[in-house]
Amino acid sequence: MTTNTNDLVITTATVTAWVDRYLTAWETNDPQDIAGLFTEDGEYHESPYETDWIGRDEIVAGWRSRWDWQQGGWSFDWEIVSIDGATAVITGVGRYTKLGDFDNQWTVTFRTPELCESFVMVNTERDGNE
Repeated sequence: MTTNTNDLVITTATVTAWVDRYLTAWETNDPQDIAGLFTEDGEYHESPYETDWIGRDEIVAGWRSRWDWQQGGWSFDWEIVSIDGATAVITGVGRYTKLGDFDNQWTVTFRTPELCESFVMVNTERDGNE
């Protein structure tokens, strides 16, 4: 992956705008909304699941394959933990009527203020009692 992020400095406003667009894309499942978040050669990794989508087209296809997860309702509460240059760390809790609750930690590296080149998520299912 080619990266020119050394000089890019993102702000809280940059991250907030991107997360807002991410949540819109999660809600609409529209290929253009999803594609508008990532660079052409972007990467999307999720653990502990074996999610390694490389390239915008693969990210869009993988994302759209999860459409069923949103059915029945969902919400996502989040906050920015840190910003260092072009990289932000975000924590959140995703709540799905069908699946339960998940703690998330995202590490998002931007190539431009609008486009992510690397998205790494640790997604941990909560126990039913929490």
